[in-house]
Amino acid sequence: MSGLLDAILSASNGNVVDQLAKQFNTNPTQTRDALSQLTQVLGRGISSNTSSADGLGGLLEALQRGNHAKYLDQPDVLTQPEARMDGNAILGHVLGSKDVSRNVASRVGGNTGIDPAIIKQMLPVAATLVMGMLSKQQQRGALPQRGDAAAPGASPLSAMLDSNRDGSIADDLLNLAGRFLR
Repeated sequence: MSGLLDAILSASNGNVVDQLAKQFNTNPTQTRDALSQLTQVLGRGISSNTSSADGLGGLLEALQRGNHAKYLDQPDVLTQPEARMDGNAILGHVLGSKDVSRNVASRVGGNTGIDPAIIKQMLPVAATLVMGMLSKQQQRGALPQRGDAAAPGASPLSAMLDSNRDGSIADDLLNLAGRFLR
């Protein structure tokens, strides 16, 4: 997942961490650490959700429908209510429940020294950043389109993308996207 984090951190000339630190009144080092941990959690959630044909199809459809790339292109929009609403919707799909989000916030807060209440507010923003990065990669053709990967593991494309042969292309897509942005 470090490729995913690196891609997010390098977006907008590296202004994402500064924007988040300012938005949540945290120092940049803590913010980067929190974003690193949140990105890992979200990446695992996406990987788990996309292990089925429906989950992968839903992700690809969401990437095509939404305008998530704007969160990386214009980090100042991360402060708008729309970003929080988008992020909460993403979290609902990726993590499933508010209890999981609370547990993540508590754990990341304990690891970084940031109040878990702040991490809870940061979590939807991190989700929009992850989707934004994936959206940018799909727009560039680095990720399949909705019809390309309807059945993970079943299509030649899926077999080609599953470089570690674990039966899921989600982790491979995230790694590919991260490498593409480096």
